[in-house]
Amino acid sequence: MPDLPLELAQVSPRLLLHVPIAVFVFCFGACVGSFINVVIYRLPAGMSVITPPSRCPTCGARLRFFRENLPVLGWFMVRGKCRYCGVRVSPQYMIIELLMALLFVGLYAAFYLPGPRVPWWGAIGGSWWSVNGAVLTAPAFIAMTFMFAGLVAMTMIDARTFTIPIQIPVFVTVAAFVAYPIQALIPLRRTVQTWPIPGVDWAWCLGAFGAMLGIGISVMLLRRGKMRYSFADYEDYVEEGETIGDYPHARREMGVEILFLIPCLALFAAGYFAGTQLTGAPPRFVQAVGATLMGYLSGGGLIWAIRILGTLGFGREAMGMGDVHLLGAIGAVLGWWDPVWIFFIAPFSGITWVIWSIGLAAVFKRARRELPYGPHLAVAALIVVLCRPAVGWLGRTILPGVPLPTPGFVTPPPAPAPPPAPARAPQP
Repeated sequence: MPDLPLELAQVSPRLLLHVPIAVFVFCFGACVGSFINVVIYRLPAGMSVITPPSRCPTCGARLRFFRENLPVLGWFMVRGKCRYCGVRVSPQYMIIELLMALLFVGLYAAFYLPGPRVPWWGAIGGSWWSVNGAVLTAPAFIAMTFMFAGLVAMTMIDARTFTIPIQIPVFVTVAAFVAYPIQALIPLRRTVQTWPIPGVDWAWCLGAFGAMLGIGISVMLLRRGKMRYSFADYEDYVEEGETIGDYPHARREMGVEILFLIPCLALFAAGYFAGTQLTGAPPRFVQAVGATLMGYLSGGGLIWAIRILGTLGFGREAMGMGDVHLLGAIGAVLGWWDPVWIFFIAPFSGITWVIWSIGLAAVFKRARRELPYGPHLAVAALIVVLCRPAVGWLGRTILPGVPLPTPGFVTPPPAPAPPPAPARAPQP
């Protein structure tokens, strides 16, 4: 058998084991990117993302999967033109497919390739991912990839229309609500890090259950007409051809939203108090459900609180409900603590964009491009996930001596040691 080249012989066998899965993840990401193209085009137009099958928007010809509709390669195979009518096909479709494929592979490499002892890289995901491998942690990884796929779709739509279709964050949230309980049922290898997101004790766990029950009650009342939607007459104040209107009753509508939140807050408080009466830690399955629910409530509640306070203070809608659902979906995937970092990092993304857009406008002599807040939340989420060691260092620097939440299940406190037996008097 001929000797292998020196470069190939020096490749770690452990690294070669990742190649088949990485190839699959790349192809999966490209297929998800193809679907995201459909979502970006159809949702703002009010069309179904399932039917009809993919067609040329100009001539209506159906696109075949192994020809025109093959992710990434299909655009090159047709040379950027429709095979039937010859109209130019935007390279955006191929770029988004390639972007998602590379993003999925990048997440896989960040979580699974390094060992827990590798500086910086190994701390991005933590030992839970690398020790247990891609197969055993597939549900959590799928939730993570779906989150970033949703963020790309929401960013593209929000940047163009200043709206976030509710279907996208709802899909990401439901995916997290399903994935983490399934993940908790899979036996895993023992590692110092027992769970990919921060766990919750009985108080926060039952508080999250109560809050979600309260949201369900409010939604039911809303659907039955016992409550009304806030900003229901907003469209009456939007000029034709515009996306944003000058709405004069923003403060009044905050009362409607506070009324919606009352069952949520009341049942959260009741659940939290009930949880304080329990000892020990919740079982892993219960804690997995509670952790993702608490993440959803933390992310959505943070933005919603700023929306209500800012609107009451300035008399204008401070933040959109799309941003509430967006950060809620991110919290459902990343847990209850990361939305706090994302909320504080996003403004720096906004400032960077303002400076960048002013520079581009001055160079190219054109109007400055405005961006809504949603894309900056998406950028901040990417920073928090891929720069987690730096975020952790920043937290320890800003809050020295304060114990910050870390990924892992909450465990019951150790039982107190029994008191020492009294010394027996010596016998005569």
